Amino acid sequence: MDRIEAMRVFIAALDEGSLAGAGRLLGRSPAAVSRAIAFLENHVGAELLHRTTRTLKLSAAGEAYAEACRRVLAELQAADAAVAGEHAAPSGILTITAPPIGGEEILRPVIDTFLEAFPTVSVNLVLVDRAANLVEEGIDVALRILELPDSSLVAIRIGGDVKQVVVAAPRYLAQHPRIDEPADLAKHRIITTGTEGRDRWVFPPAKGSAVPRAVHFKPRLVVNSVRGALGAAVAGIGVTRLLTYHVAERVQDGSLKLLLRDAEPPARPVHLVMPEGRLSVPKVRAFVDFAAPRLKAEFARLSAEAMALAT
Repeated sequence: MDRIEAMRVFIAALDEGSLAGAGRLLGRSPAAVSRAIAFLENHVGAELLHRTTRTLKLSAAGEAYAEACRRVLAELQAADAAVAGEHAAPSGILTITAPPIGGEEILRPVIDTFLEAFPTVSVNLVLVDRAANLVEEGIDVALRILELPDSSLVAIRIGGDVKQVVVAAPRYLAQHPRIDEPADLAKHRIITTGTEGRDRWVFPPAKGSAVPRAVHFKPRLVVNSVRGALGAAVAGIGVTRLLTYHVAERVQDGSLKLLLRDAEPPARPVHLVMPEGRLSVPKVRAFVDFAAPRLKAEFARLSAEAMALAT
């Protein structure tokens, strides 16, 4: 049996949730689907799926193998597209993910102009406050504002001066104890988004120390959106920790004050990230070539604004 075809059957079974579903999708009998998966399991020498009459569940080995299969199949698809001559005319649906505010305020205007320049490409923009699994979720490009772990993903750096800052409204600060060092936060009402630490924030080591400073707290408000945390801070509910471009406008108009400037973590890099092999797909290459210089310019502007906040 062809191993690549067996991989397609394996992934189809996962996506459909059953052997019968994979059979219907691929026009094969459940027995043929079962034989393909058994072939893979025999090849790798490990059980990939725990099967019941109603469900399929990946084994530990199956999880790693499924990710590898998706990557291999994506690369083959990209190679097929390149050979088919699609470089001359990018087309199809381009799926992009980004954090909500960065996606709405920074990336989406770039996408607008991209769509005007490439009328045969459509975009599916997915805004989520988490690092989506690009391969498993079928995403072509991601905007990431964080240090990237070592992985098989391809990353193009487009900026590197986005900082994490602590802010609160002047009226909140007037009614509560001073905040001179990270440990003081333990006495305050904390607003968190859950993505940056639900019950603690970590700061760089104090001068002369090598130990990061962790501040533990019981949050007064947990809200699963940056806009919600920002609004609550402006309303004087408590202290929150966000990125510089989230708070710049509110700091400039006096609605929020920056705190703990000497304890800010290093600036975060900004990348466009994509699965290995996706850059050879015409719609992906066209978007990256179009978006990267525009995003670099925008993040350079935001960096200048962040420097202005420090003065």
